[in-house]
Amino acid sequence: MFRDVTTLMGDARGFRMAVDMLVHPYAGRRIDHVAGLEARGFILGGAVAHQLSTGFTPIRKKGKLPARAIAEEYTLEYATAVVEMHDDAIQPGEGVLLVDDLLATGGTAAAGVRLIERLGGVVIGCAFVIDLPDLGGRKRLEGMGLDVHALCEFAGE
Repeated sequence: MFRDVTTLMGDARGFRMAVDMLVHPYAGRRIDHVAGLEARGFILGGAVAHQLSTGFTPIRKKGKLPARAIAEEYTLEYATAVVEMHDDAIQPGEGVLLVDDLLATGGTAAAGVRLIERLGGVVIGCAFVIDLPDLGGRKRLEGMGLDVHALCEFAGE
């Protein structure tokens, strides 16, 4: 079953509540950037960055960024994909919160984390609206030593 948050984002009160709940665990922590994974992570991440008064950094599919970028390949179920981030988006030592709508296998998020760390950033945490725990993404990210926060989960996916 495909899980989608666009109806949540279309509801003003629901969207505001989701953003507030994504921000809450990280309020008061030193976060210099919010990195959002393409594409719904841009919408959520931009709103979270606004609430935290930080910069926003997009992590996009290969070939979509306008300036020099670094790339990271990751494995999908039957193929590979590549995500990129501008090579000057994060400075060494900066704290970064990674945001996306959904955590499934964790492949895209793990690739995003590796990009941030390659630039010297420190991943403060990973925040998602939905976690699909049976697909192992949370365990994968926590196995990388990361803090994972999700607003809800759906078992049996």
